[in-house]
Amino acid sequence: MQSQRDRRNWRLFFRLSIGSALISALFGYSQGPDTPLHSLLLGILGSTFIATPIMLLEIKGQRHVLRRLRRLPLPVYLGLKIAFYLVVILGGLMLLLVLHLTDREQFEETFGASLVFAVAMSVGTNVVLEIGMLLGFGTLKNLFTGRYVQPRREQRAFLLIDMCDSTGLAERLGAVPFHELLNDFFRDVSDAALECGAEIHKYVGDEAILTWPQRAVTDGDCLRCPFIAGELIEERREHYVARYTAVPAFRAALHFGEIVAGEIGDVRREIAYVGDTLNSTARLLDAAKQIGREVLASDDLLAQAALPPEIRAEKLPTLSVRGRSRPLGVSALARA
Repeated sequence: MQSQRDRRNWRLFFRLSIGSALISALFGYSQGPDTPLHSLLLGILGSTFIATPIMLLEIKGQRHVLRRLRRLPLPVYLGLKIAFYLVVILGGLMLLLVLHLTDREQFEETFGASLVFAVAMSVGTNVVLEIGMLLGFGTLKNLFTGRYVQPRREQRAFLLIDMCDSTGLAERLGAVPFHELLNDFFRDVSDAALECGAEIHKYVGDEAILTWPQRAVTDGDCLRCPFIAGELIEERREHYVARYTAVPAFRAALHFGEIVAGEIGDVRREIAYVGDTLNSTARLLDAAKQIGREVLASDDLLAQAALPPEIRAEKLPTLSVRGRSRPLGVSALARA
């Protein structure tokens, strides 16, 4: 069964492939001395031969091939990627000639321009993918469209997931192995976020912040998310024990309310969520640590989201939260 991560990657692959094919078709039309239809077809086929293997590497190879290559010294990593790009680009252009899709005279006339165009497209696509992976494609889209240039009020649910005993693990494992453990931990949390339709807002130390807009809250997937993350970690128990001699545990807190979303920063911009809702979620997470519960959810969220049948909610005493005029109703969530 395909995971949401796989579906997301294939959607991204097809969207970029279609965009690349359209731009390449226009380039072929501008360069080809043949009939317009043949020139457009050459552009599309050239994009298929070149863009497809490059995007498969960049999108599908992130978790395996590229992850291993990134452990190499930076000059070696970049050298290998450049070599791969050049082999694919030159091979794709030659394939058009070998398959008799273009004649030699036309090939020689357009080779230089085609090479420059293919390199520019490959670099541009790679830059978009790298920025998208760094910021999140949802955030990148919002920055491009200017959705949050002016601050706006929104109703959102937030989930904070905090690794337990991270200080002790870091001291026992050492800085570099602990960083790799965090990467594995956040990868499982990210898979859970994708399965539940969450936006990964940011990582802060050993804590992940996930969020949902109001329209995505009612089905209750946000309440499932921490339990799915726990299941994914448990499925990889042998990996964690073999590599780190420990399986990470976490506590989580969920809350719903109004925030103000907007672009913030000058030299480096990001989309920030500001307001009492995030502060109250952090207070809930502190309470989970104090009372020894794994997952706490506010009554504000439980009033908006349908409780999944496999999850039960145990009502707890209200919490007094600094800055709130009324106590916060809280429930502990657990598997039924």
